[in-house]
Amino acid sequence: MKLIVVTTPTFFVEEDKIITALFEEGLDILHLRKPETPAMFSERLLTLIPEKYHRRIVTHEHFYLKEEFCLMGIHLNSRNPTPPEDYEGHISCSCHSIEEVKNKKHFYDYVFMSPIYDSISKNGYHSTYTAEELRQARKAKIIDSKVIALGGVSADNLLEIKDFGFGGAAVLGDLWNKFDACSDQDFSAIIQHFKELKKLTE
Repeated sequence: MKLIVVTTPTFFVEEDKIITALFEEGLDILHLRKPETPAMFSERLLTLIPEKYHRRIVTHEHFYLKEEFCLMGIHLNSRNPTPPEDYEGHISCSCHSIEEVKNKKHFYDYVFMSPIYDSISKNGYHSTYTAEELRQARKAKIIDSKVIALGGVSADNLLEIKDFGFGGAAVLGDLWNKFDACSDQDFSAIIQHFKELKKLTE
């Protein structure tokens, strides 16, 4: 099962070092999600991450970055719903219902399905699925290797996500909560937690 990390929506000083360390520990894919931020900040972050890891980064904004930095691909969502004209390459997208997953997954390399559990990073963003609905979706082959679970993903539920038949899990709040960008300088706790998550996906 793939383990994907989604960045925090804001930039912070140690971010490039943490991302590089995550890749060194076996991170499969990083989703660079920085809504409503200037492109120059994303460019700066990418220049600080070793080039060999760029091909494992998917951007949610400023799609020209894909070519500029030889990234893995782009991600479509409600803010950026369409790829650039004549775009070729990896595309993933966000889905918020079983029906949407069913209708869209065939057009993309993979899709995010959310929120599977109550969100850790977004207050009031609650799960809209029951365990039974997810099992039925697996049985109907709607949930499969092309569907990534997002929303409230943590060490406590990764095995259940695997059991539901998802091809991967995208983690955000559960990981980044292990580091306080305002007061922490040592990011070993976040790396240690990532190793635990990685082990559970294997």
